[in-house]
Amino acid sequence: MGLIFIRTIIIFVTLLVIMRLMGKRQIGEMQPFELVITLLIAELACIPMADTSIPLLYGVIAIVTIYFLHQIVCLFDLAFKPMKALLSGKPSIVLNKDGIDITQLKKNNLDVSDLIESLRGAGYFSLDALDYALYEANGSFSALPKKDYESLQTSLPIILIDEGKFDKKNLERTGKDKDYFLGVLREHGCKDEKKVLIMTIDGNGKAYLQKNGEKYQVLELNWEEKQW
Repeated sequence: MGLIFIRTIIIFVTLLVIMRLMGKRQIGEMQPFELVITLLIAELACIPMADTSIPLLYGVIAIVTIYFLHQIVCLFDLAFKPMKALLSGKPSIVLNKDGIDITQLKKNNLDVSDLIESLRGAGYFSLDALDYALYEANGSFSALPKKDYESLQTSLPIILIDEGKFDKKNLERTGKDKDYFLGVLREHGCKDEKKVLIMTIDGNGKAYLQKNGEKYQVLELNWEEKQW
């Protein structure tokens, strides 16, 4: 028991030193290759702590080797831009002044619902309140709002049509039936809801409509009173 305690302390101190040497980014928002290295170090640290038959020095050498590999990769990452893009990836602009870029979303294994969730997490609730939105290489989310974005967010939008399918619960919440919104779509040149990438609507009757491959539209529906 005492031997395991001592080995654990030694591994802990070794890990602490290595993580400090790797720099602040390693304990903040990591790039993909840094996450892989961190997971490897964690796995290597567990083996000599759990199995006393393995010499402690083996674990320390493996961890230090990973550290030097990290330093080499970082040098290439800083010196060669193509290598940086290969190892860390590039930011993906998923929303621009034309609307949502579904191609970029799919490349990152995301859908429109994921984007809207990220927007809400950043404090933006209306898709038309932004000029640009992107996912950084490390997975974090960034957005550039319009100058008057606060005036565009007067009520919470809900998703009515998501990639060609009506959301039945949200449809009920609007107090309108499906035929009503199909009529709205026809008025704006869309005969089939399957051609709709996204349609949201807020309690004031303001709708965000984007058809596949087209620029988004903002519609003002004539509702008698605010719905929510």
